[in-house]
Amino acid sequence: MGNLNLSKFSSQANPEVLNSLHQIADAEGRKFHAVLDEAFRDYLNKKGFSINSRIAMSHFAQSLQEFEDLYKELAK
Repeated sequence: MGNLNLSKFSSQANPEVLNSLHQIADAEGRKFHAVLDEAFRDYLNKKGFSINSRIAMSHFAQSLQEFEDLYKELAK
């Protein structure tokens, strides 16, 4: 998955929710933090926030600046 920049945090959660997340991680052979991150991202997407699309659009804008002439030639 490449370089992940993770931040530690402390919070409280319903034990049944945490247990279910741990069970999913174990069943899928994944780390707990990866399952938790996916749950956070799904929640953010549901609320109208899209982390991945902002990152992708940033890379796209950078690419447009860097390869503007190439893109114009390809469009011909």
